[in-house]
Parts: sequence; structure tokens; C-alpha cells
Amino acid sequence: MKQRILLLFTVIALISCKREQKISSSDWTQISNRTQFKEHDGLLELKSGNFTYNFKQNQTPFKKIILLNASMAGYISELGAEDLVIGVSSPEYIYSEKIQNLLKSGKIQNVGSEQKYDVEKIISMKPDAIFTNYIASFDNAYQLLKNNGIQVVFLDEYMEQLPLQKTDYIKLFGEFFGKEKEAEAKYKEIEKNYAELKQLALKAKDKPVVLANEMYGDVWYLPGGKTSVANYITDANASYIMKENKEEKSLTMSFEEVYAKSAGVQYWVNAGSHTSKKEMLGTNPFYGKLDVFNKGKIYTIAGKEKDKANDFFESGAVRADLILKDYIKIFHPELLPEYQLTYMKELQ
Repeated sequence: MKQRILLLFTVIALISCKREQKISSSDWTQISNRTQFKEHDGLLELKSGNFTYNFKQNQTPFKKIILLNASMAGYISELGAEDLVIGVSSPEYIYSEKIQNLLKSGKIQNVGSEQKYDVEKIISMKPDAIFTNYIASFDNAYQLLKNNGIQVVFLDEYMEQLPLQKTDYIKLFGEFFGKEKEAEAKYKEIEKNYAELKQLALKAKDKPVVLANEMYGDVWYLPGGKTSVANYITDANASYIMKENKEEKSLTMSFEEVYAKSAGVQYWVNAGSHTSKKEMLGTNPFYGKLDVFNKGKIYTIAGKEKDKANDFFESGAVRADLILKDYIKIFHPELLPEYQLTYMKELQ
């Protein structure tokens, strides 16, 4: 259920996001139109969405950080920087085994949940910085932290629509932790893997038709044709049913509207975290009307789950190459005969 709520939060956020103008300055490291950073005159300057930060030379690299989003843990783990983390919120949703072990040993503290942060505890821990997605309803908590001299860094990597742009945030974390070389090497490795996988996918003889996501209540949040899901499907050499759409946000559609577009669909991906087709049908009986439900193949994002934690939202934020590899394995299994799915799982 938590994963479905997180996915719903993501698609709703995408509906409201707007593109920002690209900064033309040549000395910026450009992650995306939304996020850029540069070092100059002893400062690390960051522009993230509507927020601008200037970190002095003696402020970084950070030695003590708090994470308020599980997705941030993916970047920390890729850089081997778990020992810098002193606190996390909602630890039950963090997949990283090392972070979980540090929680058990008391080296990392639980600082609250997505409903309420323990602001007094956070202040007493004196972190160098807190990393989080910006959530307007927490404005009062953010302000209290800032009033007490704590740096709150808002990053919205989940809103990026090009898969490798999400990966690219690892360079920013590298800057924050004094691991610039490690971050650059990791990004180049993932970028190289991704490019090679795209080329491999082009060798496929068939280009199957694909449906994505599922319904929440009466609404199907179908990814627009320029969203990250659509880009992954395209890069895996498959044909997404909304490929002609130009939106970078999710589209709110009724079941009837999706049904009308579902003829010929062979694969249904990102179908939540359901445990079986029977359970899925119990959630929404309308699914049984889809040909793909009865004759095609359905894949969830439940391949790496532990209790309430799902690594698709954690390491998957960084490892665009592994997500693409999963999609290629699903759509063109003959191209990767020995590979076993990482984040996806076929629904039986």
C-alpha cells in the first residue's frame, strides 16, 4: 500500500510541475532544467527548482546528514556514504541493508514519519544538512529547522523525466560529500551501460505494445508520452500506447478511456505492487475486461521488496541502467537470456 501511495504522490506531483528556463551559463553543471550547480569563489552554488543555495567552503563536505526521503538513500548507498547519515524518517520504508543495520546499532536515529517529523530531536542532533523533497504542508517544520541554523536542501529528483537525469543527481551528492570522482565514475558507468542497452534493444525483431501504471479509485494515472516511464519503454524498443502524447506529466483518465486505447496491448508494466492477478482483480474488477489482463503479461514493481520497503524507489532512482535492462528483458527476453529481473516481477 505504501508503494501505491508513493507512486500516486509522484504522478500527482508530475501533473502540477512546470518546466523552468534553462540556465545558459557555461560554468554550471547542468543536471536538468530544474537543477544546476557550480563551484566559484570558494562557494558551492545550487539552484534546485525555486530554491537557491550558497554553501561556503567550510560548510562542505557534509559530515552529518539526515534524509527525509527513501529515494535519497539510493544516492548515499551508491557512493558508499551511509556512515554520514545520522537520521532518517520513516525507516521502515528504507531498503538499504547497511542503513538498516546502522539503525539497529543506534548510529542512525529515527526522526519521525511522513506525517510528522520530530523537529526537536532533529535540532538536538545538529546535522550539517537535511535532504528532502519539498512538501508544502511541512513549511512550518522546515522554517523551525532553518531558524535553528539547520540547512534544509530541497531536491526533486523524482520529477525528472529523462532516466539519466535522475542518475545525474549523484554528481551533486558527490559535491556535497567530497566524493566528486567517485560520483563522476559511477555516473559514467551507468551512462555507458544505458547506451549499450539501448543499442541492444534495437536488435529486437518485434516492437510490442505496452500499457503502464494502474487505477487509484476511479482514476487511471496514465504516464504522458514524455514521462520517464514512456522514455524507458521507448528506449527498450517497445511501443507505448501514449507515445504520440507530448506531456511530461501523468494523464488522468477513466477506465473506459484506457480500455478504448488498449487494443493490441501485449505487456502491462508498473502495475503497482500486487501479489497476484487474483488480488489485483479484487482491487479493481474492471481489469478483467482488458485483453492484456487475460492474454498478455503483467509486471509489477515488486521485484525488490522487504516488508514495506521497495528498492525500485531507492536504488532505482540512480540505476537507470538496471531499470532499462528489466524492461528489455520483459519486452525482448531473447536479447538477455541469462538476465534475471531486478526491480520488476511478473504477476501470476
